[in-house]
Amino acid sequence: MSSRLIDLRSDTVTKPTPEMRKAMYEAEVGDDVFAEDPTIRALEEEVASLLGKEAALYVPSGTMANQIAINVQTKSGDEIFCEAGAHIFNYESGAPAFLSHVQLHPIEGIRGVFTREQVEERLRPDNDHFPPGGMIEIENTHNRSGGNIWQLSEVRRLFELSREQNMAMHLDGARLWNAAAASGTPEKDWAQYADSVSVCFSKGLGAPVGSAITGSKEFIVEAHRARKRFGGGMRQAGIIAAGALYAVKNHRKRLVDDHHRAKTLAEGLVEIDGFSVDLDHLSSNIIILDIAERGLEAARFAETVSGEGILVTFAGRSKVRFVTHLGLDDKDIQDTITILRRLYG
Repeated sequence: MSSRLIDLRSDTVTKPTPEMRKAMYEAEVGDDVFAEDPTIRALEEEVASLLGKEAALYVPSGTMANQIAINVQTKSGDEIFCEAGAHIFNYESGAPAFLSHVQLHPIEGIRGVFTREQVEERLRPDNDHFPPGGMIEIENTHNRSGGNIWQLSEVRRLFELSREQNMAMHLDGARLWNAAAASGTPEKDWAQYADSVSVCFSKGLGAPVGSAITGSKEFIVEAHRARKRFGGGMRQAGIIAAGALYAVKNHRKRLVDDHHRAKTLAEGLVEIDGFSVDLDHLSSNIIILDIAERGLEAARFAETVSGEGILVTFAGRSKVRFVTHLGLDDKDIQDTITILRRLYG
């Protein structure tokens, strides 16, 4: 058994670094509902600049960021085109319908990516029988597809379609930092093809709490109202925003370390008989391991390896998800490979 717990369940399990804790301890704070918290304002300005947007808004979670974007930019009864594996469709508790009275139109993409043509095929006539198209939503990187990264050209094509059809375009960029680090394409290059972009601080960047939503100044004015309506107004939250600000300034470049470790782990996994990973499309820090060939069930697999000090999640009946992050080092990766070889090699 490993000498310490190796937590590969998610990049949300990271803990603040000592330097991040120091920044949080020393943070200057104020009342953010009155827009008087200087640390939050500094974070919002930094993120807006990185994404090339006019303004940003700090919110407690990525789900709230996405739901604010939907609420502000659609009307009750609208339809949102998204990928079938999208976070807003699978992991946000039906919030689009519950909060904004819109329906989602999921599209089966390839590794989380769908095309302009697929949306065009699904556009409905302007007829009382049909819901109006209100938004195109994409997720980059795409969680359920193993952290797959979009091609910038396809994002641009979808954005152009959204202009032609008078629809909003939203980018769920919870792991956009990973997409930028892995592809070398800056965050603002992706963000230019979306009206609103959400980014997360508590995943790859390792901050304890929070996300941001970005867009035009007019959009952010309305986003403030939606945040308050959804219960997301915070007071002296600069204490946690300081961790996010530190992470944005200091942890983006190191994301490539997580990607390298994911590749090392994936290459070790496929050496085990009956273990399969799509190495050709391993893009960032998420590995989807297929163990169907071994006749193994993911839930039982997770239970077995937890007894050896390795924590993972399952992504299907016979698929297991491993996520590398700030809290892991090279030894953790090698120990994981060694343990799995002993158990299943």
